[in-house]
Amino acid sequence: MPDRLQVWLDDLHVADIERRRRNDVRLRLRYTDEALERWPRNTPLVSCSLPLSDRPAHALAFFTGLLPEGAALAALAARARTSVIDTFGLLDRYGRDIAGALVVSRDAPDEGRFDLERYDDAGLAEEVGGLDENPLGIHDDSELSLAGLQNKLLLVKDGTGWARPLHGRPSTHILKAEDRRYPGLAQAEADCLELARAAGLTFVDSHVHVFAGVPCLITERYDRTVAANGAVGRVHQEDLCQAVGVDGASNRGRTKYQRRAGGGPGLREAALLLDTYAEDTAEALGRLVSAVAFTVAIGNADAHAKNLSLLHDTATTIRLAPLYDTVPTVLWPNLTDEAAMSINGRFPLGQLTLADITDEAASWPFDHDAAERAARETIERVRTAAAGLGSERLASIVVSRCEALLAGRPAGG
Repeated sequence: MPDRLQVWLDDLHVADIERRRRNDVRLRLRYTDEALERWPRNTPLVSCSLPLSDRPAHALAFFTGLLPEGAALAALAARARTSVIDTFGLLDRYGRDIAGALVVSRDAPDEGRFDLERYDDAGLAEEVGGLDENPLGIHDDSELSLAGLQNKLLLVKDGTGWARPLHGRPSTHILKAEDRRYPGLAQAEADCLELARAAGLTFVDSHVHVFAGVPCLITERYDRTVAANGAVGRVHQEDLCQAVGVDGASNRGRTKYQRRAGGGPGLREAALLLDTYAEDTAEALGRLVSAVAFTVAIGNADAHAKNLSLLHDTATTIRLAPLYDTVPTVLWPNLTDEAAMSINGRFPLGQLTLADITDEAASWPFDHDAAERAARETIERVRTAAAGLGSERLASIVVSRCEALLAGRPAGG
């Protein structure tokens, strides 16, 4: 008999993931009878790449996408006494608080096991200071995972302050420690999240706090809800790599970049999914246009397919998730100016124009005039908000890029 883990969604056992033997790295997802009886076939229940079906499906790419990359993955594997390629074993150990609404476990989720360990300021500073050696702040009672390379902590915030989630207790916030190679990164990302809020492209709150001398960006999780009584709910989501069944961490993390050889999905794939599953296609594609315009306006060359996600509002519908990882890479001249995803068949961010953005949208296809209105409105909002930023250098660059785009010139002037 194959080894199985259960996949739970909103307290319903919707699927199992299976491997035939312990050293088999392949995974299959098999939907349960309860799921098959409740929803129509081809519903994107777990993922757009794993529509509801009577037949098992290869699911390694989606589930690998729930795990971190690089040193963080190696550290989690070492603590679990398994291999970095053992996705099944890693989810068995860390699958109870992951991105989205799924819970992966041997048995039914038990909220009675949930617990917290409070942080005082010194304790949180110590945890942040140890992230290089202990990515994600994993302890023996941690049952959590989060994708990405950057040093992070998953936190719970309640009326008494910050705490560490134990035994699969859903986290509410993500702390990202600043990469020492790029001083000012945390504040720059916080400033761009402020611009994204002004443009209507995100709603999450964020701020920068210094722990152990390390600036950290603390952001609300958009895939969590917090009720008046403090109960934390989960909202299902997936990134674009997962949604098309691509392992974004493969090829040493290059696959998530469309511009890299053998790279991953691009804007056309995102548009196709929204056209297929969004409740209001015109609104969904308009928001995608706005996200593209925002990326060009702030000079973000790292908007790859794992930094673009889809929210599953219902079992049958999706929409573009709030923007996150909004890094103005243009601030660091040593970083590439090549966009992570092609826009109108082009990659150099500084050479892109408003016409490139609207022509890209028209190729999905999307109404050209509607695309231009959405892009122009977003750029105007970003320009207005950028003028009020505390960072004069970032404000100057973003205002200049916006004015160039609105005048029909390349963003880089």
